[in-house]
Amino acid sequence: MATDTRSRAAGADASNHSGRIRHVISALVQNQPGVLAHVSGMLHSRGFNIDSLAVGETEDPLLSRITFVVRGDDRVLEQVGKQLEKIVTVVRVIDISREDFVERDLMLIKVDAPRELRPEIRGLVQDFRGRIVDIGPEQLMIEISGPEKKIESFIDLMRPYGIRELARTGRIALVRSGHPSLARVEADDEPAAAVVGHSNL
Repeated sequence: MATDTRSRAAGADASNHSGRIRHVISALVQNQPGVLAHVSGMLHSRGFNIDSLAVGETEDPLLSRITFVVRGDDRVLEQVGKQLEKIVTVVRVIDISREDFVERDLMLIKVDAPRELRPEIRGLVQDFRGRIVDIGPEQLMIEISGPEKKIESFIDLMRPYGIRELARTGRIALVRSGHPSLARVEADDEPAAAVVGHSNL
């Protein structure tokens, strides 16, 4: 089974059709009611193109980590950082995509699975290191986790069977061990490297 490649390596899918770079941003915020609404509202009101947003408590119960993916050039990234740092409850903003990092997405997907097709579907689930978490008379619910490309590839393989429901957590990410310097999102930073070089599995 193929392993993840270095996330800083340039990949063919590092940008979208207009050549905008994909940035993974992590914001440490005070764990208070309304913080997520404040941050997401600010991003929406300024028209930032957010691909994914996830939030959860950190190792410090007083702090939460908001991880989101934004596409754009360095000017867009600079604007995102400046706007986030104006929010009182935001403690620190990090552009994780400047570092060597690991990212994951978790998906639950419910697909049509007549009995004669279940061995075939089970084989695909095993190939993607997923697991079946619910078995119904006519459907299976499958759990898959991994990089974005792996999730998208599995979705494409399930479409011919019939996808009934799908839920995803959004991307979360952490910098790999041995990389203590974290690039802050600031105006005088070096241009961000192109992101993403994950294998499909």
